[in-house]
Amino acid sequence: MQDNSIEMVYIPLPNHIHAEWIKKAADYGKHIICEKPLALNASEAQNAIDYAIQKGVRVMEAFMYKFHPQWQRVLELVKFGEIGRITTIHTFFGYSNTDPENIRNIKEFGGGALLDIGCYAVSTARFLLQAEPKRVLSIATFDKAFYTDITASCILDFGTVQTLFTVGTQTYSNQKVEIFGTDGSITIEIPFNIYPDVAAKVTVQNGVGIRTLELGPADQYLLEFEGFARSIGERKNAPSAYDAVNNMKVLDALFKSAESAVWEQV
Repeated sequence: MQDNSIEMVYIPLPNHIHAEWIKKAADYGKHIICEKPLALNASEAQNAIDYAIQKGVRVMEAFMYKFHPQWQRVLELVKFGEIGRITTIHTFFGYSNTDPENIRNIKEFGGGALLDIGCYAVSTARFLLQAEPKRVLSIATFDKAFYTDITASCILDFGTVQTLFTVGTQTYSNQKVEIFGTDGSITIEIPFNIYPDVAAKVTVQNGVGIRTLELGPADQYLLEFEGFARSIGERKNAPSAYDAVNNMKVLDALFKSAESAVWEQV
């Protein structure tokens, strides 16, 4: 940490010690990319980011998907009105992992479907709509041995748009994002874990017809690191660290709704 040749660090540690190590890195003046979710709850995320900013360093939550050409192009298409006004977004993200020693299955470490992969579904909805949900509804199933949420189905209410997603840690491994609008739809075949050596495929359907875009190949992790490093060097275009806090606020509300079985305000 005392090496002055190091300007930025990457924190890939388990979720429950992200905030601790953000502060430690900030103490040494290192800019930080921290894995998602940035903390276990919004309050913890806010505290860690406030601390880092007071130390004069930048923090970015590591949502690498935002840097991939497929997501950049999809956001452009949405903004251009390619499918009209978005009416809903449906996301599925799941895998199968029943290893009791895996951090994703340890509740105290921030394991479970919502924190591990639900954070993507929340982030992508906010990214595409460029807005924050007003309230959320969540139904979750919990593992009897791990006590983590292994399946969660959720609705995010953005006012004029409602987005839906299901995430699971003990289900068929698959992922897809479908965006529906008043004039068409966009389907992202592999939205999150796209291979770096093949082009990503995005299907666009509207009144003109159906076309498949091939975007890439691209290493989204490399693009993420290069983008953050460039923002530091140029001292501009830095993503807001507080985006991580807003994402956590939604996740906090989803956990609350899973317990209360009613809509919860964000």
